Formats: sequence, C-alpha cells, structure tokens
Amino acid sequence: MNTTSTYQNILNNTAFTPNTDWLQIKTIDMHTGGEPLRVIVDGFPELKGNSVLDYRRYCKENYDELRTALMFEPRGHADMYGCILLPPNDNEGDFGIIFLHNEGYSTMCGHAIIAISTLAVEMNWIIVQEGDNVIKIDAPCGRITSFTQVENGKVTGVRFHCVPSFVVGLDRIVEVDGIGKVTYDLAYGGAFYAYVDMAKNNFNFDLSTDSYRALINNGMKIKHAVMEHDTEISHPFEEDLSFLYGTIFIDNTKQASGIDSRNVCIFAEGEVDRCPTGSGVSGRMAIHKARKEINYGETMTIESITDSVFKGSVVSEEDYGPFKAVIPQVEGTAYITGVHTFVIDPKDPMKNGFILR
Repeated sequence: MNTTSTYQNILNNTAFTPNTDWLQIKTIDMHTGGEPLRVIVDGFPELKGNSVLDYRRYCKENYDELRTALMFEPRGHADMYGCILLPPNDNEGDFGIIFLHNEGYSTMCGHAIIAISTLAVEMNWIIVQEGDNVIKIDAPCGRITSFTQVENGKVTGVRFHCVPSFVVGLDRIVEVDGIGKVTYDLAYGGAFYAYVDMAKNNFNFDLSTDSYRALINNGMKIKHAVMEHDTEISHPFEEDLSFLYGTIFIDNTKQASGIDSRNVCIFAEGEVDRCPTGSGVSGRMAIHKARKEINYGETMTIESITDSVFKGSVVSEEDYGPFKAVIPQVEGTAYITGVHTFVIDPKDPMKNGFILR
C-alpha cells in the first residue's frame, strides 16, 4: 500500500460534492455568553405567510423535520438553538426572525437578537457606521430594536430594547410533586417565565454547574406544575404567545465583584441556557421595577451558569392591555464560531435527528 500516495490524495481532495438529491443547508454558528445560535442563511425551503407569526406556523406545520434535523443530534445536541431570517412584518422593519430549539419555536430570544445584530454588522447586511447601528427586528413577540456598537470598525457589544414586559403575579405558590410548595413570580419578557428566588425556597441544589442535572429536573417539574395550576399565562393580544416557556432560578447573593445576581433558565424541553437569558432578564426588569428595586438610570448585572454576563435596565413604562409594562434594555456580546454546510441524505435513517441526554 502506497501510504504516501494516499496521504497526498487526502491533501489534494478536501472538497466534498453531495449528491444532487441531498438537501444542503448553510449556517453561520455563533454564541452569546456560551449559548449557541445556528443562523440558517441558505437552503431552507421558502416559508409562506405575511408576518413572522405566519412564517412560524408554516414552518411548524410543513418543515418541522428540518428543525429537528438541524437542532438534534447528530448535527446538533439537546441544547442547540437556531434561527431563520425572514422578511419584516412591514417596511419599517429590517428583517424578521423565528427561533428554533429542541421543543419547537420560541416567541422571543434575547441571546439570538444580540448574536444576529452582531452578524448583521459583520456580514454588512446593513450600512455600518461608527457608534450605534440601529436594527429593527420583527420577532414572533413583536418588534425588537437593537443597537450594535461599532468602534474602529469592530463590534464591541449589542444592547436591545425588548417588547413591553410585565408582571402577572408576585409571590405565587404552587405545589410541586417531589419538591413541595414553591414560591414564584410570573412575568413576561417576550416569553412567560416562572421566576423562582432561591432565598424564598428550600432547595437542596444551587445555581452552579455541579447542580446541572438537578436544575433541569426541578426546573421542568416547576414548569409543568405552574402550567397546570396557573390560569393567567395569557398574552393580552396574541394567543400564540400564551404559554409558559420556562423556569428561571434566581440567586441575588452576589457571586463576584460587580455582579448583582445570577440567573439559570431551564426552558423548552429541559434546555439549560448558557447565557443569562435576554427575555428572562427583560421579565426580571419588570419584576424589579414592580418591587421598586430598580429605577431609571440604574443597571443590574446578571450572570449565567457559565459566568457570562448581561446588563439589564429599564428604559420606560407604558400601559399594555391590563398591565403596567416596562420597556427593558439588555446588553451583551456575541461571537462567530463556525460556518457550516449541512447535508441531508434522504436515505439516512437518522436524517431527521434524535436526542440522547
């Protein structure tokens, strides 16, 4: 066997050409505070509709197997997250976006907004200028305005103004099998969350990586108990937004110098957010404003299970249906991790993906 010749063939032949009947989907992968984002940029079938919510429904009804193919193993993993870019809802917007994960399609995703705003500058999808670059993004929950800061031609960070975020109830109590009584706040920051303060509950786990499995198990138990017993998980204007997305555990004990609090979000089907959760921080701003724990001009620094940090603040207040809502601002940074062309062989028995935890 001529190993030298074989190795030279390897060096000379590094491009793979898929069969013509294989679907090819191109992505740019990123992370925000450690939380992945797979940005689908080409190859996904056309979605039909007149709004982001229409596109979301159409994708769910017609191409859900592609969501699982790109989010699940072997191309992804149980905690993968993705998005598809789409036309805006009207001429005032720059583009639309829908979000994909292991359970389905979320209504809002702050880490994706930070990442895609970064990518819009890196890819020159917008006319880039020094200072703030304003981008209007139509998410399923509504229009998000982001501000991508550019210094000397480089992105240094992103902040965004979320949709009106509001508190449904504070210090509610639910009985959870295997745990007992749990005190939680119910709030909306583009998605509904049950916020569970560690200081108000007697748990045998903390918010460190050592408690990863306990956080998933208990977070899902609390989520399902709240879903079953709380009848007020209802968006005032959109039925498609009226569901509980996850449980957010909170530790207000300062973890390190300059850190005000720690967030660990268990969302979808047991996903653990690696970042502090942009929509979760948005809901927290509504809670802290209602409790008079934050005011205009003040900022909270919130870290995640990976010690990554978002900054949250309150921009303004407004009436939103029956709620007194806040417009939160969330700040963070994102990075590109890879460029991929995924192929789907129609003969592959695992072409639609699977999950093992």
